Amino acid sequence: MTKKNIINGILGLSLAFGLFSCDDQLDLRPISQETTENAYSTGTQLEAALTGVYESFQSNDYYVWDKIIFQDVRSDNYYAGGDNPEIFEFDAVDVSTTNSRVFNAWSSIYNAISKANLVIERAPQIQEGITENQREEYIGQALFLRAYHYYNLVKNWGGVPLILETIKSTDPSEVRIPRNSAEEVYAQIIADLNDAELLLPDTYGNDASINKARATKGAANALLAKVHAQKPNPDYEAVLSHANAVINSPAGYELLDNYDQLFDGNNYNNKESILEIQYLGSDEGTWGPQMHLPPSISGDTWRKFVTPSKDLVEAYNEEGDEVRKNATILFEAVPWIDEYWGNEINSEVPFAYKWRNASGWASADNDYILRLADIILMKAEALNELGQLDAAAAEVNSIRERVDLPELTADDMQNGDALRRAILEERRLELAQEANRWDDLVRYDLMVQIMKNVDDLDLRNNQPVDYNVSETDALLPIPQNEINRNPQLEQNPGY
Repeated sequence: MTKKNIINGILGLSLAFGLFSCDDQLDLRPISQETTENAYSTGTQLEAALTGVYESFQSNDYYVWDKIIFQDVRSDNYYAGGDNPEIFEFDAVDVSTTNSRVFNAWSSIYNAISKANLVIERAPQIQEGITENQREEYIGQALFLRAYHYYNLVKNWGGVPLILETIKSTDPSEVRIPRNSAEEVYAQIIADLNDAELLLPDTYGNDASINKARATKGAANALLAKVHAQKPNPDYEAVLSHANAVINSPAGYELLDNYDQLFDGNNYNNKESILEIQYLGSDEGTWGPQMHLPPSISGDTWRKFVTPSKDLVEAYNEEGDEVRKNATILFEAVPWIDEYWGNEINSEVPFAYKWRNASGWASADNDYILRLADIILMKAEALNELGQLDAAAAEVNSIRERVDLPELTADDMQNGDALRRAILEERRLELAQEANRWDDLVRYDLMVQIMKNVDDLDLRNNQPVDYNVSETDALLPIPQNEINRNPQLEQNPGY
């Protein structure tokens, strides 16, 4: 599709118009003719609307923090920690339909989609104060963002209602729409990203804080690589093609020489980064690090959340991976009891450490949405699935070399199944606390097996923990609030 056809075709998108959600999360009042014609009539106003789409990353609890709960706490990487019963549900892989974190994530992500839809819909109509190049870039960025939000919806819930236009009615017959299939959602994501890739530049100039804050061709190709692997029928030829487009991008992505510098707070927007959530601190800071970090850093003494699991620590130890372990986990004696690490006060407990500056709930620690090491390992996965084992191993070894680990062994490479497990383990060690683990377990069809093999002991009663997972736990429940508002929504199996 040509750029001109993309722009002319944007307004032809004709799937659902709206979705009922909570009043304080998603405004269902129709966008009136007066609003659309007067409030968004200049390039400056459109740019402000696009900024609002990006702002959803900073204001959405799912992107600030809950994605770690959904991905790492729900898996074998981290325990819930803290004292929140709803987070304990994720730890136990027993999430209820009324869990407010599930409902808030669903609502907030759809809110962000509605903002992206507004930019996509209005951009072709605006003539004042905008160049054609700007128009294309704005549409491309909004398409990328919409695709990214739908990717998070479909990973967590499976098929969801596709809403591709601004809400123009509150008529129940128009806004109460059924779920699309997962295949349909993935097809829309891929279509949006393919269109975005045509419209987006490789960079916006020489300012890294801009290039890593906005969607680019590299971001679109990186997300396409992940999407083509995660969808119900993976396309590993496409994964390989898009991963190579990132690796060979004119944007010049490269692995940092020092793994720890990715997270030390002094090297954000670096050459390995493809896209980051930007935090400036103060009233534009993130509260996430305060939830994780130990008393010596956070300055408070209440029990912290997202505690690294014994299984994760053992994985680092068994691999001899001191570099990534020390960059990811910090041990400290604590003034509370931990049911996994020490059933008495002053036991030494591990802490999530990839965000390192609490700053009193207003941290300037950025959060990686996409970075090169993830995409290199996606390339390794694709090569292995395509039968190119030696080439796949070479990609994995490039990641291992940075952290002073030896190359994969002959046993790791004896066949595709063995190498698949080695790649999965490498992704775990490389990407812990970066909201990838649950997706990886589901994609590799190992979620049930691995979770049932976790050997955790609850020190309060000295009983093993039974992670009684099944295939239906791969997806979260559709929030009961949404089903109550929209009877056309069908609940996921098992809930």
